[in-house]
Amino acid sequence: MNQTNLYAALRASFPADLDATAIETGDGPLAPGYYTWRDLERGSAMLANLLQSLELPEGARVAVQTEKSVEALMLYLAVIRAGYVYLPLNTAYQAAEIEYFVGNAEPSVVVCTRRNFGWVSKIAFRAGTKNVFTLDDDGSGSLLDRAAMHSDRHVVSSRCGDDLAAILYTSGTTGRSKGAMLSHANLLSNARVLHGYWGWRGDDVLIHALPIFHVHGLFVASHGALLAGAKMIWFGKFDPRAVLGQLPRATVFMGVPTLYVRLLAEPGLGHAACAHMRLFIAGSAPLLPETFNAWRTRTGHTILERYGMSETAMLTSNPYDIHHSERRAGTVGFPLPGVGLRVHDDQGHEVAAGGVGNIEVRGPNVFAGYWRMPEKTAEEFTADGWFKTGDVGKVAVDGYVSIVGRSKDLIISGGYNVYPAEIEEHINQMPGVAESAVVGVPHRDFGEAVVAVVVRKAGATLDGSAIGAELKAKIANFKVPKAVFVVDELPRNAMGKVQKNLLREAHKALFAG
Repeated sequence: MNQTNLYAALRASFPADLDATAIETGDGPLAPGYYTWRDLERGSAMLANLLQSLELPEGARVAVQTEKSVEALMLYLAVIRAGYVYLPLNTAYQAAEIEYFVGNAEPSVVVCTRRNFGWVSKIAFRAGTKNVFTLDDDGSGSLLDRAAMHSDRHVVSSRCGDDLAAILYTSGTTGRSKGAMLSHANLLSNARVLHGYWGWRGDDVLIHALPIFHVHGLFVASHGALLAGAKMIWFGKFDPRAVLGQLPRATVFMGVPTLYVRLLAEPGLGHAACAHMRLFIAGSAPLLPETFNAWRTRTGHTILERYGMSETAMLTSNPYDIHHSERRAGTVGFPLPGVGLRVHDDQGHEVAAGGVGNIEVRGPNVFAGYWRMPEKTAEEFTADGWFKTGDVGKVAVDGYVSIVGRSKDLIISGGYNVYPAEIEEHINQMPGVAESAVVGVPHRDFGEAVVAVVVRKAGATLDGSAIGAELKAKIANFKVPKAVFVVDELPRNAMGKVQKNLLREAHKALFAG
């Protein structure tokens, strides 16, 4: 067994008592359900044996678009222990998006829900995928039926640190998504750093209420608990009242800012409910100081905000030990051990402490590059090997990092990345549309809301509601604008560039209440 394989390292951290509960389901069709550490080992072994029985090529990709379940987590563990490459896909993605991902990644295996099998399988088979399985959140589907025929013993595949473990697709500024290639070493190094930095313990209990198709839920939360040998209380969907009811039994909670806002709306949230909690962590979107302060007042706990991205996993974190350094509102703390972070201007010169510039990073957690995009990969790294995050920020004299903006107009809504160019491309193809501009504006619940401003062609009649409805059939719901405005022209500067800052300013109060 090669310890470079990420699963081998996670398995080595399982507690001695494999019959202890590893995961308890807090909702869903099987709740309450109890999975032991032995269940995780046996279940992932059977799934790994199924995958290897298919005689997949070296480095085969396994694309997964299923609802959150413990069995879906087992599938992830199976893929990496068998030495293949895991490709998680957002459950909100529609046919056009899935067609691109499958066409680009060319997975050997696709797993989807039974409800979506009809259209997903057509896309997969057209792209040359030979194996399509189904998996629902109640454990039904062809995947587990087939896996049940295989042995529950499996020798973990030997892997080098640079071997791919996962590909995470991120939205592209041109509308073309990029597949960030993450290796076993990338993910394991980050998990080990966070294990020490956040004080993970074997007696921790994590409330896992995040999706498992992106970094936050799949890697940061799941790896954290597994590497600590800690129990998880597993929610398929976030329900503030249900999560609040489990806080007295837990010690760690991770969430995007939207989840904290919704918990604050619960009258039962207070010091007593959080008395047993050790750590609250926020990320994936900016945490408003208002939320940060309200949480501390209501619960007596100070949220730890951190910063990361699909290409790098976690990069910075506010301190765990608040007796050593404070957790400071409006910042994402310090670079994690082993992570280099610098701020440069557009000419590549270092910015003085407190100055604003482009954030660049390097470290063992930084990805290898974008799948089948060597030119794009080269563009995103400096000559001396630092990754250009695309985020704009500053580092204070005392080392605290703050993210003050984002280049390329990235919008983060409810913790999900949204690139305007992708949405604009869909809108601009609609009849009667001359052009469009998509921006993010402040939203109390989602952090940012997507807003589209559309210019009609001469003589055309456009309806904002109809545009939104048409988009819902084409793209994931979190990308669909919450408001669409039809105008005669867009504001431009002397060079003819659309001034999106003016659009943001014009609509900044739209969701203020």
